[in-house]
Amino acid sequence: MREVVVAGAGLAGLSTAEALRAAGFDGRITLVGEEHHRPYSRPPLSKEILTGVGSERSLPLRADADLDALQLDLRLGRRATRLRPADRAVELDDGTTLGYDGLVIATGARARRPDTGLAGVHVLRTVEDAEAVRAAFDHHQSMVVVGAGFIGAEVAASARTAGLDVTLIEAAPTPLTRVVDPRVGDVLTELHRDHGVDLRLGTGVSGFEGAGHVERVRLADGSAIEASLVVAGLGVELNTEWLHGSGVDLANGIGGVRCDAFCETSVPGVYAVGDLANWPHPRYGGRLRLEHWTNAGEQADVVARNLLAGGGPRTAYTPVPYFWSDQYGRKIQLLGQAAPADTVEFVHGSPEDRKFVAFLGRGGVLVGVLGLRSTPKVMRYRPLLAETTTWEGALSAAGLTPRS
Repeated sequence: MREVVVAGAGLAGLSTAEALRAAGFDGRITLVGEEHHRPYSRPPLSKEILTGVGSERSLPLRADADLDALQLDLRLGRRATRLRPADRAVELDDGTTLGYDGLVIATGARARRPDTGLAGVHVLRTVEDAEAVRAAFDHHQSMVVVGAGFIGAEVAASARTAGLDVTLIEAAPTPLTRVVDPRVGDVLTELHRDHGVDLRLGTGVSGFEGAGHVERVRLADGSAIEASLVVAGLGVELNTEWLHGSGVDLANGIGGVRCDAFCETSVPGVYAVGDLANWPHPRYGGRLRLEHWTNAGEQADVVARNLLAGGGPRTAYTPVPYFWSDQYGRKIQLLGQAAPADTVEFVHGSPEDRKFVAFLGRGGVLVGVLGLRSTPKVMRYRPLLAETTTWEGALSAAGLTPRS
């Protein structure tokens, strides 16, 4: 193996290139990225950049010298358009064809855009998106955020910090319904309301109205909210179109590229990493696809080692999923899974204090640990999720007596 192509120059793609070098690979690594920027960090876009405490200069994932030391063939501003496994080749949008001995798919995702062409309706995924929203803050006193997932919730918190009046709309009964149990979602609901957010739950958006520029948001219940600035946090669409017809199995259900336990796709020698990789996890009873910062780095390390293993033994990828979000100066952390859960126990602190650690269980087994303003305590329980831990065993580790 002398030629490795990594399609995607975000955190997952760059981490894969770094892991290949760390493992001793001294061949050519071609890193292809659709954006013109060198690889940069996305989490600050919805926080530091919007609140004005950070700038574009703080975003690069690696200093120029460190990136140059990897000796990558950087193809920035270029997009993979077709995979030809029989030829072991990737076509780019400029007509270039890249041959490979090993390929890593790391093309990630893009923001799902609302069905409107009105000006003033934004999404948040790239540097340019964040700069446009931050510039709009200076010309508006209020805004509407559609979707109370992680991005929507962080944008709402940042806008309140910047002094804007915020209305946050969510079709589900609580924020973060897709990833946290409703009993925890209720706490997050009150956290937003504590900070003056007008939270509209249980109703979706039916459309955006205005003459060239958004003027109001029409809700599914027939009501309308006047708005000249809107940010839509409607999730993502995975960048897998270029793989159609290649033989790479694109998973249904949770979406993405279907991988085996070693993160190899249905095409030999082709691996997937990051937001679009979908693989089986033995401790969670099914397949996972994680859009998390830590997953990108941890999975990249395993993919690099497996790619270089040749016919030797490979490493199954069985991480403890970890995610965090900063809202209103408070850190929310999640280890494992928080939903679905059939048992929730607040083992430290309380929801009323807005400071707690909650255990989440399913089928008599601990599946998640979620904390608010409790970083050291949350991380203390990570070993419990690195193996199968019964609910009773988890409570005992927290110094609690299981209820009969």
